Amino acid sequence: MDGNKRPDTMARIVTAAQADAFIADQLAKVRATVGDKKVLLALSGGVDSSVVAALLVKAIGKQLVCVHVNHGLMRKGESEQVIKIFRDEIDANLVYVDATDRFLDKLAGVSAPEEKRKIIGGEFIRVFEEEARKQEGIEFLAQGTIYPDILESDGVKAHHNVGGLPEDLQFSLIEPIKLLYKDEVRVVGRALGLPRDLVDRQPFPGPGLGVRCLGAITRDRLHALREADAILREEFDKAGLAYKVWQYFIAVPDVKSVGVKDGKRYEGWPAIIRAVNTTDAMSATIEELEYSLLHRITDRITHEVDGINRVLYDLTPKPIGTIEWE
Repeated sequence: MDGNKRPDTMARIVTAAQADAFIADQLAKVRATVGDKKVLLALSGGVDSSVVAALLVKAIGKQLVCVHVNHGLMRKGESEQVIKIFRDEIDANLVYVDATDRFLDKLAGVSAPEEKRKIIGGEFIRVFEEEARKQEGIEFLAQGTIYPDILESDGVKAHHNVGGLPEDLQFSLIEPIKLLYKDEVRVVGRALGLPRDLVDRQPFPGPGLGVRCLGAITRDRLHALREADAILREEFDKAGLAYKVWQYFIAVPDVKSVGVKDGKRYEGWPAIIRAVNTTDAMSATIEELEYSLLHRITDRITHEVDGINRVLYDLTPKPIGTIEWE
């Protein structure tokens, strides 16, 4: 059987008992495979890599080396949260790398979505390679690959996990959740005892805000996007939607329109709200937001974020639109 094909007999993981059985099975497999060797994991702080990290820490403890690369395309406060949860609370063996300038310099002037993804992925590999060479005894590479990643890696979007490492750094892969859908990953995360604000957080793409700062990325527009996205998340949390809506974010295109500020005309970017619900990420419906909430978000973003003068709401389901804009 194809190792990447989900068996027809594989039951959906929806209960704690099923998750416990899955975890026990994976712990045994990981321990038998790894032995006394070390495993390297690229830890983004998203649901998938976080669940893999918690699973492997439970299986092999400090033999797991987690590398968190801040590519400058993280959401506001995200890298700080990764450090707090994994280094301070879970006591994982965590290496933090701030590569913001390195990534943004490489992305300057690049507007094609897939080219941006390839640059981000390629540079990530180089940073990851450098950190890997600093470690000793690493024989395995763990990844937070899930089943939709495999299904969509051909023709829809570039697979975002680590690949293309040089031949002298060829590790054996460990992908314990590669046959799970996102909702199943969350059930497993809860069974592992991870905090709700981590397990139930919305998905975040590997290229981060790089695929939400549409077109060629500039630092000023990236900053505006990050601030606007933080406001959106804060208002969703206040409205009780943080755990109700599967994914919600801001996208900012490289387009300006005329607005009015302090009695004068000025040009600013639009902020586009995207809020969708799904169970498997293969299709998605739109969350119908109250106009009072939309007005509040619009007022805050246009008054608090320099450079943004309009707020729009994307009503396109998947299909026909993908969840991300790029």
